[in-house]
Amino acid sequence: MQRPGSGSRSRADELLPAGIRMIHGPGCPVCVTPLETLDRALAIAARPEVLLTSFGDTLRVPGTRTDLLAPRARGSDVRVVCTPMDAVRLARTHPGREVVFLAVGFETTAPANAMAVLHAERLGLDNFSVLVSHVLVPPAMTALLDDPDCEVQAFLAAGHVCAVMGWRAYEPIAARHRVPVVVTGFEPLDLIEGILMAVRQLETGRHTVENQYARAVRREGNTAAQAAVHRVFQVTDRTWRGIGTLPASGLELTARYARFDAARRFGLADLHSHEDPDCIAGAILTGARLPTDCAAYGTRCTPLTPLGAPMVSTEGTCAAFHAAGRTRKAR
Repeated sequence: MQRPGSGSRSRADELLPAGIRMIHGPGCPVCVTPLETLDRALAIAARPEVLLTSFGDTLRVPGTRTDLLAPRARGSDVRVVCTPMDAVRLARTHPGREVVFLAVGFETTAPANAMAVLHAERLGLDNFSVLVSHVLVPPAMTALLDDPDCEVQAFLAAGHVCAVMGWRAYEPIAARHRVPVVVTGFEPLDLIEGILMAVRQLETGRHTVENQYARAVRREGNTAAQAAVHRVFQVTDRTWRGIGTLPASGLELTARYARFDAARRFGLADLHSHEDPDCIAGAILTGARLPTDCAAYGTRCTPLTPLGAPMVSTEGTCAAFHAAGRTRKAR
Protein backbone atom coordinates (compact mmCIF):
# COMPACT_ATOMS: atom_id res chain seq x y z
CA MET A 1 0.00 0.00 0.00
CA GLN A 2 1.44 3.37 -1.00
CA ARG A 3 0.60 6.30 1.30
CA PRO A 4 2.20 9.38 2.97
CA GLY A 5 3.20 9.32 6.63
CA SER A 6 -0.22 9.60 8.30
CA GLY A 7 -0.31 5.86 9.02
CA SER A 8 2.88 6.13 11.06
CA ARG A 9 1.61 9.03 13.16
CA SER A 10 -1.55 7.14 14.12
CA ARG A 11 0.40 3.84 14.33
CA ALA A 12 -2.34 2.29 12.19
CA ASP A 13 0.34 0.47 10.21
CA GLU A 14 1.32 -1.43 13.36
CA LEU A 15 -2.18 -2.91 13.60
CA LEU A 16 -2.12 -4.53 10.17
CA PRO A 17 -1.96 -8.31 9.91
CA ALA A 18 1.03 -10.12 8.48
CA GLY A 19 1.18 -9.85 4.71
CA ILE A 20 -0.06 -6.25 4.55
CA ARG A 21 2.56 -3.52 4.59
CA MET A 22 2.12 0.24 4.22
CA ILE A 23 4.77 1.83 2.01
CA HIS A 24 5.16 5.55 2.62
CA GLY A 25 5.45 7.31 -0.72
CA PRO A 26 6.19 10.81 -2.02
CA GLY A 27 3.02 12.31 -0.60
CA CYS A 28 4.50 15.12 1.49
CA PRO A 29 4.59 18.40 -0.49
CA VAL A 30 7.40 19.91 1.57
CA CYS A 31 9.44 16.71 1.25
CA VAL A 32 9.46 16.66 -2.54
CA THR A 33 10.13 20.39 -3.03
CA PRO A 34 13.45 20.38 -4.91
CA LEU A 35 16.60 21.65 -3.25
CA GLU A 36 17.11 24.28 -5.95
CA THR A 37 13.74 25.85 -5.10
CA LEU A 38 14.86 26.34 -1.51
CA ASP A 39 18.22 27.74 -2.68
CA ARG A 40 16.39 30.15 -4.98
CA ALA A 41 14.18 31.22 -2.08
CA LEU A 42 17.27 31.78 0.07
CA ALA A 43 18.88 33.91 -2.65
CA ILE A 44 15.70 35.96 -3.04
CA ALA A 45 15.26 36.41 0.73
CA ALA A 46 18.77 37.85 0.99
CA ARG A 47 17.82 40.81 -1.21
CA PRO A 48 17.04 43.94 0.87
CA GLU A 49 14.05 44.98 -1.23
CA VAL A 50 12.29 41.60 -0.82
CA LEU A 51 9.60 40.50 1.61
CA LEU A 52 9.50 36.70 1.27
CA THR A 53 6.42 34.82 2.47
CA SER A 54 5.64 31.14 2.91
CA PHE A 55 3.91 28.60 5.10
CA GLY A 56 5.59 27.85 8.41
CA ASP A 57 6.90 24.33 7.77
CA THR A 58 8.61 25.44 4.55
CA LEU A 59 10.87 27.82 6.47
CA ARG A 60 12.58 24.88 8.20
CA VAL A 61 13.32 22.83 5.08
CA PRO A 62 17.10 22.85 4.56
CA GLY A 63 18.57 24.17 1.35
CA THR A 64 22.14 23.35 0.39
CA ARG A 65 23.62 25.20 3.38
CA THR A 66 20.78 26.41 5.60
CA ASP A 67 17.03 27.02 5.83
CA LEU A 68 14.93 30.18 5.53
CA LEU A 69 14.99 30.77 9.28
CA ALA A 70 18.68 31.69 9.01
CA PRO A 71 18.27 34.79 6.81
CA ARG A 72 15.30 35.84 8.94
CA ALA A 73 17.55 35.67 12.01
CA ARG A 74 20.06 37.88 10.18
CA GLY A 75 17.42 40.51 9.49
CA SER A 76 15.87 39.47 6.16
CA ASP A 77 12.14 40.03 5.95
CA VAL A 78 10.83 36.45 5.86
CA ARG A 79 7.26 36.03 7.09
CA VAL A 80 4.87 33.18 7.73
CA VAL A 81 1.45 33.58 6.12
CA CYS A 82 -1.68 31.46 6.36
CA THR A 83 -2.75 31.83 2.72
CA PRO A 84 -1.20 33.22 -0.49
CA MET A 85 -3.84 35.93 -0.36
CA ASP A 86 -2.05 37.25 2.73
CA ALA A 87 1.01 37.75 0.52
CA VAL A 88 -1.09 39.64 -2.03
CA ARG A 89 -2.35 41.92 0.76
CA LEU A 90 1.23 42.55 1.85
CA ALA A 91 2.15 43.52 -1.71
CA ARG A 92 -0.75 45.95 -1.79
CA THR A 93 0.16 47.56 1.53
CA HIS A 94 3.93 47.62 0.83
CA PRO A 95 4.13 49.08 -2.71
CA GLY A 96 7.84 49.83 -2.29
CA ARG A 97 8.74 46.19 -1.56
CA GLU A 98 8.99 43.09 -3.75
CA VAL A 99 6.67 40.54 -2.13
CA VAL A 100 7.35 36.91 -3.05
CA PHE A 101 5.25 33.90 -2.10
CA LEU A 102 6.95 30.49 -2.09
CA ALA A 103 4.25 28.39 -3.79
CA VAL A 104 4.82 24.68 -3.26
CA GLY A 105 2.61 21.62 -2.99
CA PHE A 106 0.43 19.20 -4.91
CA GLU A 107 -2.87 19.87 -6.67
CA THR A 108 -4.29 20.75 -3.24
CA THR A 109 -2.60 24.15 -2.93
CA ALA A 110 -2.47 25.04 -6.63
CA PRO A 111 -5.98 26.62 -6.76
CA ALA A 112 -5.26 29.08 -3.93
CA ASN A 113 -1.96 30.05 -5.53
CA ALA A 114 -3.67 30.49 -8.89
CA MET A 115 -6.29 32.73 -7.28
CA ALA A 116 -3.56 34.81 -5.66
CA VAL A 117 -1.98 35.45 -9.07
CA LEU A 118 -5.37 36.28 -10.60
CA HIS A 119 -6.14 38.68 -7.73
CA ALA A 120 -2.74 40.37 -8.05
CA GLU A 121 -3.40 40.84 -11.77
CA ARG A 122 -6.85 42.28 -11.02
CA LEU A 123 -5.30 44.77 -8.56
CA GLY A 124 -2.56 45.70 -11.02
CA LEU A 125 0.22 44.75 -8.59
CA ASP A 126 3.64 44.69 -10.21
CA ASN A 127 5.51 44.01 -6.94
CA PHE A 128 4.02 40.53 -6.34
CA SER A 129 5.49 37.27 -7.62
CA VAL A 130 5.44 33.56 -6.83
CA LEU A 131 8.29 31.05 -6.69
CA VAL A 132 6.46 28.03 -8.08
CA SER A 133 7.26 24.40 -7.32
CA HIS A 134 3.97 22.55 -7.80
CA VAL A 135 3.96 18.80 -8.39
CA LEU A 136 1.27 16.42 -9.65
CA VAL A 137 0.32 13.05 -8.15
CA PRO A 138 -0.64 10.85 -11.16
CA PRO A 139 2.75 11.13 -12.96
CA ALA A 140 4.55 10.16 -9.74
CA MET A 141 2.31 7.11 -9.36
CA THR A 142 3.02 6.13 -12.95
CA ALA A 143 6.77 6.53 -12.47
CA LEU A 144 6.66 4.29 -9.40
CA LEU A 145 4.64 1.62 -11.17
CA ASP A 146 6.89 1.69 -14.24
CA ASP A 147 9.89 0.84 -12.04
CA PRO A 148 10.63 -2.89 -12.48
CA ASP A 149 11.48 -3.12 -8.77
CA CYS A 150 8.14 -1.65 -7.67
CA GLU A 151 6.40 -3.71 -4.97
CA VAL A 152 3.26 -1.58 -4.68
CA GLN A 153 0.08 -3.60 -5.18
CA ALA A 154 -2.46 -0.91 -4.31
CA PHE A 155 -2.66 2.83 -3.66
CA LEU A 156 -4.44 4.87 -1.02
CA ALA A 157 -5.02 8.15 -2.84
CA ALA A 158 -4.89 11.27 -0.66
CA GLY A 159 -8.35 12.67 -0.09
CA HIS A 160 -7.37 16.36 -0.05
CA VAL A 161 -5.78 16.08 -3.51
CA CYS A 162 -8.85 14.29 -4.87
CA ALA A 163 -11.14 16.92 -3.33
CA VAL A 164 -9.62 19.26 -5.92
CA MET A 165 -8.85 17.02 -8.90
CA GLY A 166 -11.37 14.20 -8.40
CA TRP A 167 -10.25 10.69 -9.29
CA ARG A 168 -10.75 10.40 -13.04
CA ALA A 169 -6.99 10.73 -13.64
CA TYR A 170 -6.44 7.59 -11.55
CA GLU A 171 -8.77 5.40 -13.62
CA PRO A 172 -6.36 4.78 -16.55
CA ILE A 173 -3.54 4.12 -14.05
CA ALA A 174 -5.59 1.49 -12.24
CA ALA A 175 -6.61 -0.12 -15.55
CA ARG A 176 -3.17 -0.09 -17.18
CA HIS A 177 -1.21 -1.33 -14.17
CA ARG A 178 -4.01 -3.48 -12.72
CA VAL A 179 -3.72 -1.92 -9.25
CA PRO A 180 -6.58 -0.90 -6.95
CA VAL A 181 -6.73 2.81 -6.04
CA VAL A 182 -8.81 3.83 -3.03
CA VAL A 183 -9.40 7.51 -2.22
CA THR A 184 -9.19 7.88 1.56
CA GLY A 185 -9.32 10.50 4.27
CA PHE A 186 -6.68 10.96 6.97
CA GLU A 187 -8.35 9.76 10.15
CA PRO A 188 -7.21 6.34 11.42
CA LEU A 189 -10.61 4.81 10.61
CA ASP A 190 -10.41 6.26 7.08
CA LEU A 191 -7.07 4.58 6.56
CA ILE A 192 -8.18 1.24 7.95
CA GLU A 193 -11.34 1.21 5.84
CA GLY A 194 -9.35 2.26 2.77
CA ILE A 195 -6.93 -0.62 3.32
CA LEU A 196 -9.85 -3.03 3.71
CA MET A 197 -11.37 -1.83 0.44
CA ALA A 198 -8.03 -2.25 -1.35
CA VAL A 199 -7.49 -5.75 0.08
CA ARG A 200 -10.98 -6.80 -0.99
CA GLN A 201 -10.19 -5.69 -4.52
CA LEU A 202 -6.93 -7.63 -4.52
CA GLU A 203 -8.62 -10.76 -3.19
CA THR A 204 -11.34 -10.63 -5.85
CA GLY A 205 -9.00 -9.74 -8.72
CA ARG A 206 -10.43 -6.27 -9.28
CA HIS A 207 -8.45 -3.11 -10.05
CA THR A 208 -10.67 -0.05 -10.04
CA VAL A 209 -10.84 3.33 -8.31
CA GLU A 210 -13.05 3.40 -5.21
CA ASN A 211 -13.92 6.34 -2.97
CA GLN A 212 -13.78 5.81 0.78
CA TYR A 213 -13.77 9.58 1.37
CA ALA A 214 -17.29 10.12 0.01
CA ARG A 215 -18.02 12.86 2.54
CA ALA A 216 -15.53 15.18 0.82
CA VAL A 217 -14.62 13.86 -2.64
CA ARG A 218 -16.53 13.57 -5.92
CA ARG A 219 -15.34 11.89 -9.12
CA GLU A 220 -15.15 15.20 -11.01
CA GLY A 221 -13.51 17.08 -8.12
CA ASN A 222 -13.83 20.84 -7.73
CA THR A 223 -14.26 22.10 -11.28
CA ALA A 224 -14.05 25.79 -10.33
CA ALA A 225 -10.69 25.21 -8.66
CA GLN A 226 -9.49 23.23 -11.67
CA ALA A 227 -10.49 26.06 -14.00
CA ALA A 228 -8.43 28.57 -12.01
CA VAL A 229 -5.41 26.26 -12.09
CA HIS A 230 -5.68 25.66 -15.84
CA ARG A 231 -5.96 29.40 -16.46
CA VAL A 232 -2.79 30.32 -14.55
CA PHE A 233 -0.60 27.21 -14.81
CA GLN A 234 0.53 24.74 -17.45
CA VAL A 235 2.03 21.28 -17.11
CA THR A 236 5.83 21.01 -17.18
CA ASP A 237 8.62 18.60 -16.27
CA ARG A 238 9.45 18.93 -12.58
CA THR A 239 12.32 17.90 -10.34
CA TRP A 240 11.25 16.05 -7.17
CA ARG A 241 13.62 16.27 -4.24
CA GLY A 242 15.51 13.03 -3.79
CA ILE A 243 13.85 11.44 -6.83
CA GLY A 244 14.90 13.46 -9.85
CA THR A 245 13.07 14.90 -12.83
CA LEU A 246 9.73 13.35 -13.78
CA PRO A 247 8.20 14.34 -17.13
CA ALA A 248 4.96 16.32 -17.11
CA SER A 249 4.79 16.07 -13.31
CA GLY A 250 4.59 19.72 -12.31
CA LEU A 251 3.03 23.10 -12.95
CA GLU A 252 4.56 26.37 -14.09
CA LEU A 253 3.06 29.75 -14.88
CA THR A 254 1.70 30.17 -18.40
CA ALA A 255 3.19 32.76 -20.74
CA ARG A 256 0.39 35.19 -19.87
CA TYR A 257 1.37 35.14 -16.18
CA ALA A 258 5.14 34.74 -16.59
CA ARG A 259 5.64 38.26 -15.22
CA PHE A 260 4.65 36.87 -11.81
CA ASP A 261 7.45 34.25 -11.91
CA ALA A 262 9.91 35.10 -9.12
CA ALA A 263 12.66 32.84 -10.51
CA ARG A 264 12.65 34.82 -13.77
CA ARG A 265 12.18 38.17 -12.07
CA PHE A 266 15.31 37.69 -9.96
CA GLY A 267 17.36 35.86 -12.61
CA LEU A 268 17.49 32.51 -10.81
CA ALA A 269 15.81 30.18 -13.31
CA ASP A 270 19.12 28.45 -14.12
CA LEU A 271 20.21 27.86 -10.51
CA HIS A 272 20.76 24.14 -9.77
CA SER A 273 21.74 22.34 -6.56
CA HIS A 274 22.99 18.96 -5.36
CA GLU A 275 21.68 16.77 -2.53
CA ASP A 276 23.66 15.76 0.56
CA PRO A 277 25.03 12.28 -0.29
CA ASP A 278 24.23 11.00 3.22
CA CYS A 279 20.49 11.63 2.82
CA ILE A 280 18.50 8.69 1.41
CA ALA A 281 15.28 10.70 1.05
CA GLY A 282 14.80 9.47 -2.52
CA ALA A 283 14.79 5.82 -1.48
CA ILE A 284 12.44 6.63 1.39
CA LEU A 285 10.05 8.66 -0.76
CA THR A 286 9.81 5.86 -3.33
CA GLY A 287 9.25 3.23 -0.66
CA ALA A 288 12.50 1.37 -1.33
CA ARG A 289 13.88 2.08 2.16
CA LEU A 290 12.58 2.98 5.61
CA PRO A 291 13.77 6.01 7.61
CA THR A 292 15.30 3.61 10.12
CA ASP A 293 17.54 2.27 7.33
CA CYS A 294 19.31 5.65 7.15
CA ALA A 295 22.60 5.96 9.01
CA ALA A 296 21.82 9.62 9.78
CA TYR A 297 18.33 8.94 11.18
CA GLY A 298 18.05 10.05 14.80
CA THR A 299 21.69 11.18 14.93
CA ARG A 300 22.74 13.76 12.34
CA CYS A 301 19.13 13.99 11.19
CA THR A 302 16.41 14.85 13.72
CA PRO A 303 13.37 17.18 13.62
CA LEU A 304 15.54 19.87 15.25
CA THR A 305 18.48 19.29 12.89
CA PRO A 306 16.95 17.88 9.70
CA LEU A 307 19.31 16.66 7.01
CA GLY A 308 16.54 16.14 4.48
CA ALA A 309 13.01 17.43 3.96
CA PRO A 310 11.17 14.23 5.11
CA MET A 311 12.37 14.99 8.67
CA VAL A 312 10.95 18.54 8.61
CA SER A 313 7.25 18.45 7.81
CA THR A 314 4.78 16.70 10.10
CA GLU A 315 3.65 14.93 6.91
CA GLY A 316 7.18 13.65 6.29
CA THR A 317 7.82 9.94 6.73
CA CYS A 318 11.04 10.43 8.71
CA ALA A 319 9.41 12.94 11.07
CA ALA A 320 6.43 10.62 11.52
CA PHE A 321 8.73 7.69 12.36
CA HIS A 322 10.68 9.87 14.79
CA ALA A 323 7.50 11.15 16.49
CA ALA A 324 6.32 7.56 16.88
CA GLY A 325 9.56 6.72 18.71
CA ARG A 326 10.88 4.32 16.11
CA THR A 327 14.60 3.72 16.33
CA ARG A 328 17.24 2.19 14.13
CA LYS A 329 17.75 -1.51 14.55
CA ALA A 330 21.08 -2.67 15.94
CA ARG A 331 23.38 -3.91 13.20
